[in-house]
Amino acid sequence: MTDVGFYHLLHWPLERALPKLLEKALERGHRAVVLTGSKERAEDLNAVLWTYEDRSWLPHGTMGDGNAEAQPIYLTAGDENPNGADVLVAVDGREPANGESYARIIDMFDGRNDAMVAAARTRWRGYLDQGFTLTYWQQTEAGGWEKKA
Repeated sequence: MTDVGFYHLLHWPLERALPKLLEKALERGHRAVVLTGSKERAEDLNAVLWTYEDRSWLPHGTMGDGNAEAQPIYLTAGDENPNGADVLVAVDGREPANGESYARIIDMFDGRNDAMVAAARTRWRGYLDQGFTLTYWQQTEAGGWEKKA
């Protein structure tokens, strides 16, 4: 059964928090798809992953880079999994059409935006109705994550 973790961004923006979660996924041997709200957003995050830290690098790409199947991290606005990922990171309020095909879904949402919080609550209920295992993580001031009940 798919585990869904909701990650409530409060202190760091997505562009700063996303790379850290992707690093952990790769360290644990996972492949990831990042599902974005638009092609432009996928390209913006693609650029972020090249420049988020001077001494860090995450192997990743988008459709524009080609060889999607070879990318450990694939950024897309389409509901696709060309790299055989077992982790989906959904941003911009996106929800996959087929969540069961992933071992884990990470749903990242901006806690400073009331509309995004309300939409996350709706997605939570939807995942719950589908029988997924759910967890809720709140961002700490240091950029880490605290699991909440």
